[in-house]
Amino acid sequence: MLTLTSSAFHDHHAIPRHFTCEGEEVSPPLAWSGAPAGTKSFALLVEDPDAPDPEAPQRTFGHWVLYNLPPDATQLGEGASTASLPAGSVQGKNDFGQARYGGPCPPIGRHRYFFELHALDRMLDASKTLDRAALKAALKAALEGHVLEKAELIGTYQKGDP
Repeated sequence: MLTLTSSAFHDHHAIPRHFTCEGEEVSPPLAWSGAPAGTKSFALLVEDPDAPDPEAPQRTFGHWVLYNLPPDATQLGEGASTASLPAGSVQGKNDFGQARYGGPCPPIGRHRYFFELHALDRMLDASKTLDRAALKAALKAALEGHVLEKAELIGTYQKGDP
């Protein structure tokens, strides 16, 4: 069974300020295990389904789009960036319009942040299937029919949290 964890926060607990717009806004460390047989690559999406207000959500906001992580990868260190990602990995554009991790920055209330790791039966062709700056919608479409298994880690954040 594919599992996804972080040494920075536990599932369904607060994400430390360090990883948000009120801190250093670097990605948290992530680790995974239990990739299913036949895994050819991984894709990671980080989304906030509570935007802009958890009491009246209007959209799911994408904070990180990452794909073509190699099948032997088992972690991403804190502050993962294009320079430190495994060879061949691609960061697509998030809803901030940038090809990088965008930390939690909720305008109101406590939001949930879903870190979703997908084990895929293929590499995604960045030159054909996806633009190198793929938006999350394009990545989600490319994943269809190719996800062997998915793991999820949920963190929360509200401005002012430590």
